[in-house]
Amino acid sequence: MSVTRRTFLGAAAAAATTVPFVSAQNKKIPVGLELYSVRSALAADPMGTVKKVAAMGYQVVEFFSPYYKWTPEQAKDMRKLLDDLGIQCRSTHNDLANFKPENLQKAIDLNKTIGATYMVMASSIRSTNPDDWKKLALETLVPALDVLRPVGLRGGYHNHQYEFVSTNGGPRPVEVLAANTPRDFMMQFDVGTCVEMGADPVAWINANPGRINSLHLKDWNKERGYKVLFAEGVVPWKEVLTAATKTGGAEYFLIEQEGSDYSEFETAQRCLDTFHKLMG
Repeated sequence: MSVTRRTFLGAAAAAATTVPFVSAQNKKIPVGLELYSVRSALAADPMGTVKKVAAMGYQVVEFFSPYYKWTPEQAKDMRKLLDDLGIQCRSTHNDLANFKPENLQKAIDLNKTIGATYMVMASSIRSTNPDDWKKLALETLVPALDVLRPVGLRGGYHNHQYEFVSTNGGPRPVEVLAANTPRDFMMQFDVGTCVEMGADPVAWINANPGRINSLHLKDWNKERGYKVLFAEGVVPWKEVLTAATKTGGAEYFLIEQEGSDYSEFETAQRCLDTFHKLMG
């Protein structure tokens, strides 16, 4: 993606924040927060943080790797809080180790307790060899999915930058993973990292119909990286969200922010306000 292209996309994203475009169908898709966005607060006070996030108007939360250290009692308490607040946890982020046979049952138990539908691998290998990614899919992800299905859970994979990088003209790791996992395996889409690597986010969604069941609405630009707030970077959000709804099979959106010029909670609130403005 050239600088000229990024400039164009940035202008398109800015225009989208002032022109509502989303149909009634889109409005039914709930918006949540990846709790990494408020990670410092979450570490200090998990229950209080979830309460504040719900009070902002978020409908969904996604817990990341520290949740795996919870006791069964902590998971039950969190589920009760979620139910009392009227919000949901639809997915969790997991290290590669959580998908190993010796660790999988604990992850299943915790996810079932808190009401999640998807167990997402969000930390895996770093390799430039497509065969290593195929091995990850066939020897870890697919066998885990076979265990998850009977208990009402689904598997997923969350991309970062390196999954969108091709080595020597070969297939990108994200393409290898998609090609070697079943259609009911979610390709959770981190939009900002895709765009940073110069890939076309709309093309990726359209190439995987029905499998982009959730998206991390993370923005990016060359000058500020991931410190830009949602819809203030170069991601063409109008096109992305339309494709996600019409083609991708999006079931919920997750705002994610790695940091900004504001506090964690103010950042989360500003991003949510912009999302609602964008959605009209």
